[in-house]
Amino acid sequence: MSIVIKTPEQIEKMRVAGRLAAEVLELIGPHVQKGVTTEELNQICHDHITKVQQAIPAPLNYHGFPKSTCISINEVVCHGIPGHKKLKEGDIVNIDITVIKDGYHGDTSKMFIVGQATPRNKKLVEVTQQSLYAAIKQIKPGACLSDIGATIQPIAEKEGFSVVRDFCGHGIGEGFHEEPQIVHYRNKARLKLKSGMIFTIEPMINAGDYRCKVSKKDGWTATTKDGQPSAQFEHTLLVTDNGCEVLTWREEEAELLPQVISHS
Repeated sequence: MSIVIKTPEQIEKMRVAGRLAAEVLELIGPHVQKGVTTEELNQICHDHITKVQQAIPAPLNYHGFPKSTCISINEVVCHGIPGHKKLKEGDIVNIDITVIKDGYHGDTSKMFIVGQATPRNKKLVEVTQQSLYAAIKQIKPGACLSDIGATIQPIAEKEGFSVVRDFCGHGIGEGFHEEPQIVHYRNKARLKLKSGMIFTIEPMINAGDYRCKVSKKDGWTATTKDGQPSAQFEHTLLVTDNGCEVLTWREEEAELLPQVISHS
């Protein structure tokens, strides 16, 4: 397993890329409304990344992916392709943003609720966010990679939800997807975390069964096998000397998650 420990110069570039990715999520929020199409949301993000940030939307043409963002609604677990579908009342929507700036990637996603969601869908979104935050708070040098999944799975299952097995978090830097892989369910990964590692945690939690299927038509869109809704939150994280730094942290999270977490 070839894991890149980032230099101070690389870390600074990752901070910039992470901040830009978070900025796009902050920008798009007010536009997530009933009646808007996912393509319209994608275009707003694309224009901001390319014209304002002078950056590159990483998903565009990545292994043939056709859009600048992934937008996943209700039963879509991840990799939803923006199109002409209009958002409707009660939809739960994940918008996944990855920005490349000066050759480095910032990767983050969050859930949005259109109007009023059902109580169960609202709970699904809340629990998914809580599971991410709980996992982030475990990150420090010497912690085991398996601590992440061991933290997330019980939180999800306590509410009757399940953790997706088919997709995972990942190391990130100059590469969009680097080592290590970060699974979000209980596992036996022995790797110890080290200062300078940067990776994403991005739990996908299903309301029903954990199994997924990928569209044969487009080769990308992953949905729950049972048609039940799914939720996801994602942050890019730096392991520091005594904890971690959330490189894609947003101001709106201030009361729930510190930007820098110290264990000393």
